Amino acid sequence: MRILLTGGNGQVGWELRRSLAGLGEVIAPARTDLDLAATDSIAAAVRLIRPDLIVNAGAYTAVDKAESEADLAMRVNGIAPRVLAEEAMRSGAMIVHYSTDYVFNGEKPGAYVEDDLAAPLNVYGRTKLAGERAIAEAGGPHLIFRTTWIYGPRGQNFFLTMSRLFRERKELTIVNDQFGAPTPARFVADATAVAIQKTLMENRLGHDRFRPMGGIYHMTASGRTNWYDFAVEILRGQEGGAALRPIPSADYPTPAKRPRNSLLDNARLQQVFGISLPDWKAGLRLCQEEFETARKGA
Repeated sequence: MRILLTGGNGQVGWELRRSLAGLGEVIAPARTDLDLAATDSIAAAVRLIRPDLIVNAGAYTAVDKAESEADLAMRVNGIAPRVLAEEAMRSGAMIVHYSTDYVFNGEKPGAYVEDDLAAPLNVYGRTKLAGERAIAEAGGPHLIFRTTWIYGPRGQNFFLTMSRLFRERKELTIVNDQFGAPTPARFVADATAVAIQKTLMENRLGHDRFRPMGGIYHMTASGRTNWYDFAVEILRGQEGGAALRPIPSADYPTPAKRPRNSLLDNARLQQVFGISLPDWKAGLRLCQEEFETARKGA
């Protein structure tokens, strides 16, 4: 099986290179060969590679910058998924795509389920929702995984930012009224590989289960925390660094408004695929171990 992976140098994409390797040949073009901001580039790359599976881990993720770069964000997050889905439909390939908790406004008291009303608060969320809808409208076989608060030992994320700023600042003020489940990129990549494998296996066995399996699924670590408590857990046991001070979102204004509640219900993922991601604290411990091992090795 030939697998076209976009965003192969991103947090989730980097992990997917490893997780998908057991399923087939993973082809992760450089941006010069497949530019998600250019529709002609996307179509040409897909037709050249002729994949059996497209995994779209590429995205415009600069949430605040998207407020002033709405057109670019829409090209990458909204239009590119449509082109990928149309090309997949044309060639008979399946497409896997990633979305976000930012499609919701965060006002629900409990965890969001897949069928809850989407009401994005910012440009980033609106463009990601557009991408979801474009893939569904294309009509081909697809899996869309919504996740949240992604981090890992590489790239740019809250985990690495806190680890660096702790040693550079005397005090860190961190929002404590936005709630979610920090999810390691590795968890998402591994769960994606399992979901793909089970979907393809059902098809090979002749079971008419792709349609029930296809669609949108929430895929996050279990548990619940806020950004401040996440930071406390990241820095637990470390000495000689910044003092941490919790603040409300109102005291930390940003160009893009964030949802207060980013919790996603993963029951559908468990029911259909038998996949349940570990608690966020367990994920953090594994990430810290990997980070320390890499740092010492360097």
